[in-house]
Amino acid sequence: MSTVTTPPVAAAARPLLTVDNLVVDYGRAGAKGTFRALSDVSIDIGAGECLGLVGESGSGKSTLGKAILGLTPVSSGTITFAGEDITNARGAARRALASSIQVVFQDPYGSLDPTMTIGDILAEPLTASGTGKKAAAAAVAEMIDRVSLPSSVITRYPSEFSGGQRQRIAIARALVRRPRLIVCDEPVSALDLTTQATILDLFIELQRDTGVSYLFVSHDLGVVRRVCHRVAVMYRGEIVETGDGEEVTRAPQHPYSQRLLMASPVADPAGQAQRRQAWLNLRQSAMVP
Repeated sequence: MSTVTTPPVAAAARPLLTVDNLVVDYGRAGAKGTFRALSDVSIDIGAGECLGLVGESGSGKSTLGKAILGLTPVSSGTITFAGEDITNARGAARRALASSIQVVFQDPYGSLDPTMTIGDILAEPLTASGTGKKAAAAAVAEMIDRVSLPSSVITRYPSEFSGGQRQRIAIARALVRRPRLIVCDEPVSALDLTTQATILDLFIELQRDTGVSYLFVSHDLGVVRRVCHRVAVMYRGEIVETGDGEEVTRAPQHPYSQRLLMASPVADPAGQAQRRQAWLNLRQSAMVP
């Protein structure tokens, strides 16, 4: 089983990604006013680091990822990548960032074009950016090997693969342009537990080999404990706790973070009963609605 490694010390000197006081507002269809999805959110990610972003559905995790990717408009605040303000990058400037910032989505099948072969899916980001066919084919072959799939997959279609194999393909597509940051949006939540473990090991090994950084979005504290150096907990569009991955996922300080921990099942029936009661006590607390 792979274990998360310590990121380079130099990462602390200058973060690769900095999100500062980010606000995202959504308009409500047929109603006046707006809905605030993110409120003064600030995070940073160093080179070679994995930051886990954890919270329940609707907490704003995916919205933050989309804002970093330029998929949702920002109301205020800044997003800085490699020293450059990319908050409002559009058009050619945003397309240029695709070589440095990539994404792995939750549903591997929904993110792969079912009418294209795997070889074409992986080569498309390269050829679209001007890479020659021969060089693209070589890069695709390297990525297929890196994610431990046989070379024969390039002639096959997404429907011919299992969920875990599709996610390996999605990871290969994200890596093929050699990005510096990958936004991982619930990348293992659609997989069974055995396949989850295998894919998490793959994420750890790829980071160790390539030095890529991850923003790892999940609702599962156990998952982020496995792969993340640091963890930020999001509640109702705000970051309520940030710290070392092991500490936040085992001994959280904020009541909401504690509630997330108590909601995670354990194998021991007596321990599970105690955890369930602790969760109910936190649920009833006025501090965590």
